[in-house]
Amino acid sequence: MRSDWVLPICGGQERLKRNGTKAHPTQKPEALLYRVMLATTNKGDVVLDPFFGTGTTGAVAKRLGRDWIGCEREDDYIEVAHERIEAALPLDESALTTMQSKRSAPKVAFGALVEAGWIAPGAQLFDKKRKIVADVRADGSLLSGVEIGSIHGVGAAVQGAPSCNGWTYWHIEHEGMVKPIDALRQLYLLAVED
Repeated sequence: MRSDWVLPICGGQERLKRNGTKAHPTQKPEALLYRVMLATTNKGDVVLDPFFGTGTTGAVAKRLGRDWIGCEREDDYIEVAHERIEAALPLDESALTTMQSKRSAPKVAFGALVEAGWIAPGAQLFDKKRKIVADVRADGSLLSGVEIGSIHGVGAAVQGAPSCNGWTYWHIEHEGMVKPIDALRQLYLLAVED
């Protein structure tokens, strides 16, 4: 999820009206509450909105499988909120599954692929153009000329770059095809999950 959110104000079909006028002057867009709840809660959690208004929080919480508590003192808003939440249908379970951020995805060391036999010690890795070659060592480090180190460190050194994503820089022949070593990391993750 991005850190900057650009959301339109509440309007169109989403804007609640009573007798042809806005039901609430500062109704919040549902997209805002979806983002907040997906970023901060899990299914079954309780969400508190102490200024409930027309129940945007309650409607979105119901759709996302969260429980909610709303506090509102204006009878007109309470009536609109009840109608709105009653009409909100929970989302299908498949729609509630969220992507993992790269930071929360399981970490895999290159050495784990070597230890598990996905990449053999002595195998050669190369850049996409096959101009630079590195040998895989038994401890999961690489050797390319005089450069010894991690897939990232050696990748950066051989390019004269300040940094390198070794997972996408280094390639290997696997099952008759040239693939970035990240493809083997993904296969390893799938095998570990099963």
